[in-house]
Amino acid sequence: MDFADGFVVVVKEDCPTCQLVVPVLDELVEHGLPMTIYAQDEVGFLESVAEKTAVSLDQTLELSYRLDIETVPTIVQFQEGHEQARLIGWQRESWEQFFNVEKLGQGLPDWRPGCGAKNVEPQIKDLLELRYGDVEMASRIIAISEMEDEIEACYDRGWSDGMPLVPPTKLRVYRMLQATDRNPNYVIGHMPHNHAPVTVEKVAINAVMAGCKPEYFEVVLTAVSAACDPKYGLRAFMASTWFSAPVIVVNGPVAKKIGMESGFSAFGSGNRANATIGRALNLVVRNVGEVLPGEVSRSTMGSPGRYSFCFAENEDNTSWLPISSEYGAPAGESAVTLLTGDGLQPIADERSREPHSLISSLAHGLRAVYHHKWGLDADVVLAVSVEHSNVFESAGWSKKMVREALEAQLVMETEGMVRGANGCAEGIPAEVAARQSTITKFLPGGIHIVRVGSAAGLYSAAISCWPSGGDEGTQSVTRVIGDF
Repeated sequence: MDFADGFVVVVKEDCPTCQLVVPVLDELVEHGLPMTIYAQDEVGFLESVAEKTAVSLDQTLELSYRLDIETVPTIVQFQEGHEQARLIGWQRESWEQFFNVEKLGQGLPDWRPGCGAKNVEPQIKDLLELRYGDVEMASRIIAISEMEDEIEACYDRGWSDGMPLVPPTKLRVYRMLQATDRNPNYVIGHMPHNHAPVTVEKVAINAVMAGCKPEYFEVVLTAVSAACDPKYGLRAFMASTWFSAPVIVVNGPVAKKIGMESGFSAFGSGNRANATIGRALNLVVRNVGEVLPGEVSRSTMGSPGRYSFCFAENEDNTSWLPISSEYGAPAGESAVTLLTGDGLQPIADERSREPHSLISSLAHGLRAVYHHKWGLDADVVLAVSVEHSNVFESAGWSKKMVREALEAQLVMETEGMVRGANGCAEGIPAEVAARQSTITKFLPGGIHIVRVGSAAGLYSAAISCWPSGGDEGTQSVTRVIGDF
């Protein structure tokens, strides 16, 4: 924008200080100072000044945006097309010095602060940045007709997981991108199936569609980067006929900061952060990785976890290490741990009040995971309730001690597990039983323990992981938020 020599004044009616200085603007115009006045909302309150100088409505707020107005009133002095100085708010002495005019605004208070300009209001600032700023996005814009429903358009184009999506408009995606310092074109990883590059912008689009708030975005980015880690094995378990889906466990201050649930209904439903962070990861797998049901995704029955399986570990009033610290994240850091999981298998024990009895109950429940006659096939996530964890903690048991005690109880005799034993064709091969008399239920180090749930209820749960037999297994991946 080009400006003639003189003063540009930006005000708004919805500002007491702007209303206050109208008589002062009158005085300045009468002194012959060249002034052009722009109102951000209404011009009626400037009627007296409008009779003497140019008054305009900055209806689109383009002028305010390009002048980088943050507070009104603001007066900008121009000379030969360049800004020379600016004055903000009302302070009589400063105005007199700025304009070299004495005794301005007699009868008015000596000082009044200004008000926030309309162009920096949160919902308007981003829109102006998109409209007038130098904002570029690599993703193509897909136009839909005025007669087309936005929600149905997302379904029709195959982006949905079956539930309605939030249409990823340029404005919504831009707002999501403002939540990270990463360049939108930064590649955080490659999808294991089709090796497609996963950019920050692509993740932002899917996070919008999932219903995420921008404050969730760094958690989503970290989870997606972990899923792209080859050792996680996303390609293998998502293409299998099993039930597995990504499981996201969030630890550290970020969980409370963004309002994640670790207690009541931590596994769903009702919490927006839990639901949409997990959903965003699954949408990236679907839309960037092209892992579609019946095509790459060959799960016999599917899994609710392929909508979302995300929760925060309950770290309140506990001596137990969070799973993130067990797996390498510095203490106190916000982190994501990515596991695989199927459904929940409840394990009830309302009687045990000492660790050994409770260990026995949990071990009995874990033996049923996959099949009583399967062993050394996979990992398991053991979600220990708060009341159950209290039984262990009051006796001085750490997670490590619980894990070791469970591993000892989950060494099983192979004689009764062989195929055909006890009238059941399923089981371990006879040659395995011939080689060894015992077998462990889970792979070495394969019991992942998280503390989760409310303070009431003597129930825990097993979440079985992908049973790969150890040939092409998945490994848990833990990453500090933003470390990708």
